[in-house]
Amino acid sequence: MQKIIPHLWYDTDAKEAAEFYVSAFGDNSKITNITTLHNTPSGDTDIVSFALAGQDFMAINAGPYFTFNPSVSFMVHCRTTEEVDSLWDRLFENGAALMPLGSYPFSDRYGWLQDKYGLSWQIMLIDQEITQKITPSLLFTGDICGKAEEAINFYVSVFNQASFDAKARYEKGEEPDAEGTLKFAAFTLEGKKFSAMDSAHAHGFSFNEAISFLVNCDNQEEIDYYWEKLSAVPEAEQCGWVKDPYGFSWQVSPKKMDELMQTNDQEKLARLTKAFLKMKKFDIEELERAYNGK
Repeated sequence: MQKIIPHLWYDTDAKEAAEFYVSAFGDNSKITNITTLHNTPSGDTDIVSFALAGQDFMAINAGPYFTFNPSVSFMVHCRTTEEVDSLWDRLFENGAALMPLGSYPFSDRYGWLQDKYGLSWQIMLIDQEITQKITPSLLFTGDICGKAEEAINFYVSVFNQASFDAKARYEKGEEPDAEGTLKFAAFTLEGKKFSAMDSAHAHGFSFNEAISFLVNCDNQEEIDYYWEKLSAVPEAEQCGWVKDPYGFSWQVSPKKMDELMQTNDQEKLARLTKAFLKMKKFDIEELERAYNGK
């Protein structure tokens, strides 16, 4: 099971969006599970697990509380121009271009778009071996502009199998971005690649709960560890969710939860749902007791 999973928050379109992405990416892409929770604060809630190009994602229908913005995007590496153009055409359906598809100094064929659900994708031609098709990319803007390097060092210190892999800095004359801040950076957490950059332009958006990273934990000790390390905003703690020092949201969740939630026993699922909705940090033993009706 993938340790860190991108998690997408929709009002009502989680299943429809997942099907759209699976269709767009094709090979090694599929919906792996759908669980419907009843009597949540958002009513009936679908939790959708799916894979895109062999990478795990999750999505949830949980009401109109958060909206996607380009502070988090997904960079897709392609080996041919034809692949770039085909994927652009599929994802661009009823979407909008943030950077038009064309030639740029860093890639001969690149474009940045928001799809019809508001999710952002950067589609890029590269001339090297592709070891990970889709890379989550974090854009540090507004009050946290200039903190991308600090944040990456923090994440690398928290997770295992983690490294700060590459960095390129803004140079003098690239205002409004400050000389020395990160123009681009690549890092690895738990064997998965991520990227980040600073941007001093007036974007008018920042991180929110629409996109979070779910951390699958093997045991209570791991849950306690990641909760302590990642939670920096006490008022944001709820149902396994925390917010880190840079305003990015994480979900600290036991792997056991995924197993329990796939049950066909609706009474067990109802007891589990009632139990975790009351929690801030998840307690595995308490969740199992609720599930088993003890």
